[in-house]
Amino acid sequence: MSLLSIRHSLIWVALALSICALLFNAGALLSVHSDNELIEQLVAGKDVDVSKVISGKPELRLARALYLKQKHRYDEALSTLSLIMEQGDQAFRAKVRYNLGNLYLEQAMNHVETMKMNEALPLVDLAKQAYRQALALNSQDWDSKYNLEVAMRLLPEMDRINSGNEDDPKKQATQLWTTVPGFPRGLP
Repeated sequence: MSLLSIRHSLIWVALALSICALLFNAGALLSVHSDNELIEQLVAGKDVDVSKVISGKPELRLARALYLKQKHRYDEALSTLSLIMEQGDQAFRAKVRYNLGNLYLEQAMNHVETMKMNEALPLVDLAKQAYRQALALNSQDWDSKYNLEVAMRLLPEMDRINSGNEDDPKKQATQLWTTVPGFPRGLP
C-alpha cells in the first residue's frame, strides 16, 4: 500500500467518524429540546404525559414534581422527588432537597392554618431535615437558609417542649400557644 492510499483511507475514516459524531450530537440536541418543551409546558401549568417524563432527564422529573406541588397533589410530588433524590450532580441534589423541604413546609403551613398542630409537627421536622440536607450539599444556598429559618420559626417551641425541658405539661401547652407566630411564608 502506498502512502497516498493510506492517507486516502484515513481521510475516509475521519469523515465517517465525524459524521457519526455529528449524528450523535444532533440526537442529543433533539432530546434536550424535547425535554425543554415539556418543562415549558409544566411551568405554564399544563400537564404532560407521564410516559414522556419517565424517559426524560431528572430535571424534567423535578419540573413535574413542582407542577404537582402547585396542583396540591403532594403525594405524587413526593414520590416523584424521591425517585430523583440521588440523581444528578451535587447542585441538582441540593435543589431536589430544597424543593422537598418546600413541599413539606407548604403542607405543614396548611395544617397550621387549620390549627392541626399534631399533623404539622412531623412535616415541619421533615422540612427542616430536607433544608439541612440541601445546605450540606450547597452551603451557599440562600433560599434553603431562609426557608430553614421559616420552618424553625413556624413552630418555635415544639422542639423545646418535646425535649422535656419543662416539668409541667400544662405550663408547656400554654407556653406553646402563646408563642406560635403568625404564618410566615417561605420562598417558592
